[in-house]
Amino acid sequence: MDRKKVVLLVTLITLIGLWFAFDLSQYFTLEQAKAQQLALQDTIAEKPFLSSLVYFAVYILVTALSLPGAAIMTLLGAALFGFWWSLLLISFASTIGATLAFLFSRFILRDWVQAKFGNRIAPINAGIEKDGPFYLFTLRLIPVFPFFLVNLLMGLTPISTRMFYLVSQLGMLAGTAVYINAGTQLGEIESLSGIISVPVLMSLALLGLFPLIAKFIMNIITQRRVYANWKRPEKFDQNMVVIGAGAGGLVSSYIAAAVKAEVTLIERHKMGGDCLNTGCVPSKAIIRAAHTMAEISRAHEFGITTDKPQVNFEKVMLRIHNVIDKIEPHDSVERYSSLGVNCISGEAQILSPWEVEVNGQRITTRNIVIATGARPLVPGIPGLQDVNYLTSDSIWSLKVQPKKLLVLGGGPIGCELAQSFSRLGSDVTLVEMAEQLLIREDTDASLLVKESMHKDGVDIKLNHKATRFESITAEDGTRIQRAYLEYNGKEVIVEFDAVMLALGRVANVQGFGLEELGITTTQRGTVDVNDYLQTKYPNIYAVGDVAGPFQLTHAAAHQAWYAAVNGLFGQFKKFKADYSVLPAATYTAPEVARVGINEKEAENLNIEFDVTRYGIDDLDRAITDGEDYGFVKVITPKGKDKILGVTIVGNNAGELLAEFTLAMRHGLGLNKILGTIHPYPTMSEANKYTAGVWKQANAPQALLAWVKKYHAWMRNDKTNSARSSVSTTEDGAVNTANNEAQKIAQPTAPNTQAKLEEEQH
Repeated sequence: MDRKKVVLLVTLITLIGLWFAFDLSQYFTLEQAKAQQLALQDTIAEKPFLSSLVYFAVYILVTALSLPGAAIMTLLGAALFGFWWSLLLISFASTIGATLAFLFSRFILRDWVQAKFGNRIAPINAGIEKDGPFYLFTLRLIPVFPFFLVNLLMGLTPISTRMFYLVSQLGMLAGTAVYINAGTQLGEIESLSGIISVPVLMSLALLGLFPLIAKFIMNIITQRRVYANWKRPEKFDQNMVVIGAGAGGLVSSYIAAAVKAEVTLIERHKMGGDCLNTGCVPSKAIIRAAHTMAEISRAHEFGITTDKPQVNFEKVMLRIHNVIDKIEPHDSVERYSSLGVNCISGEAQILSPWEVEVNGQRITTRNIVIATGARPLVPGIPGLQDVNYLTSDSIWSLKVQPKKLLVLGGGPIGCELAQSFSRLGSDVTLVEMAEQLLIREDTDASLLVKESMHKDGVDIKLNHKATRFESITAEDGTRIQRAYLEYNGKEVIVEFDAVMLALGRVANVQGFGLEELGITTTQRGTVDVNDYLQTKYPNIYAVGDVAGPFQLTHAAAHQAWYAAVNGLFGQFKKFKADYSVLPAATYTAPEVARVGINEKEAENLNIEFDVTRYGIDDLDRAITDGEDYGFVKVITPKGKDKILGVTIVGNNAGELLAEFTLAMRHGLGLNKILGTIHPYPTMSEANKYTAGVWKQANAPQALLAWVKKYHAWMRNDKTNSARSSVSTTEDGAVNTANNEAQKIAQPTAPNTQAKLEEEQH
């Protein structure tokens, strides 16, 4: 911090300190104002200009320093100067003081805040730059936050000083008038009976109702502003129209039908969306086949001899499609029609905020839910169109297994399919631009997956970037396909039969009317929605991959509940979408499952936290199953058992995560998990033992030292009691107790119920 900022900060702190040191707030009470009212009125009558100037300056000072007293000064000013003159003084004084506080915050704090938290507050900056004046005006008109907080926080944003002043001057005017009106009435109280006079009661009522009235007016202004160019239908055919029959669309329409609303579901392709047809279901089916192959190849570990297994790729793919066909009735037109949903197959086109056209039919509706999903990203790499490339959508049409498969992208989809095809016999090369696989996960989790994939035969190339492709015909007529990769300034060539693109997914936001309505998208290309999943138009919602921020089936279903309820009943109560406890799993071997924050994210948040880790290689059931690898890692606040996040790496990690997800959702800590009986031997015991590790690390060592003395005294063992006192370290911990605690914290073979109970106690 430079010298000017230090001087200003010291000056401000000194002024605020003097205020409290001399207890100046005692002069800013209603009782004091009433006691001095007559004397002050005489002074004002004698020197009106000087009195007004002094009052004006003091008001600016109090507001600029964010001191308590502005509210009582407003009431006092009204009582002393009358309504109109006090309105003039207070309106300008409060705005000038607010602007000074705004400038103090900007000068002293903004550069530091933007440098330290720039990435996290980037969306706020973007929102202020886009619609800052309207946002500030709303805060001024509806005092949800104290005005001094608004002054300080807005100073950290990009809004200009001139705009801040003008909007504040206009926005605070109505609220100031209400306070002044109350002050003029309070100033006229001559006796206790005056407290219940009609003017005073009306002023107080207006003061309490003002935020609600202002909010109602702002909502009307906002809606008129948004819907200005559209004509609202006099009546509606439907309560809700849902576009897209993936997870988000299906759940939205299901909820609407369940509460007896008229709902239409429009799908241009297949019911069930990506998850059923090209995503979750087929990928897990091929993972199951690959897992079976891996199990057979390990048979000798369990004393079983087998002939060399063979993969019939055509039958593997046939089973995948059979699985899809078996699940398809759950998402079928027949089922949803029986539930009361009007299902239509065709291309939807949004004509207005209340009109959707499909197959030449125009439908009017009170609400629209956009659930159009996403598609695989196909980058514009030179030569890509000349080679045999696949995506997570088209790979399921394969009839012949690629002998050499190149996978671009080391995210969940890329890792899952690369490992599966390698286990089924393909020669797989995986290319990732980043320095680790599964870049969002902790490094230790990523390394375990990398080691396992390497054992399965996947050639992993990190820090490699595909720059171009080529397809040539050899002299013998065979087709040769090559990828040219860049690595540390050098060129690496990889030959392949097919390349699968797993570089992310792009939201489907074009072709059905969003552009014509002016519905905006984010930098990630998803539909821009607020916390209630509303777009620019409050009656149009977006859920699932098209809205983000999570491209997960269960996230889409989660959002769908909020969109449906807010759309159908939002006039009574709206709910903000809550993503605080959202689990996710990557189905590699080992699986990586996570809920809440991981260690990497906790470090970026600059919070104090503890990491508790239990190695699954110590777990009896994992050892018996030959799956003794991986870990459970829990993030908690320093010294507390509240669960902030969990990462599990291991066999069936996604199943193990459920207990932690439930605990986080309902505010249960590690102590509750430790006190829960888990059947032996199961993988779920890993959760209990992790809680045990935390308990031992947070044991009250000073208390245990005295407990040890107590036990020695009970044995009448004066020698051990004295030794216990000597071995106590300066910080109150006992070395011996610490060593024993570490042993208990890492159980190796807890194979009796008695031992379980002993550790719990």
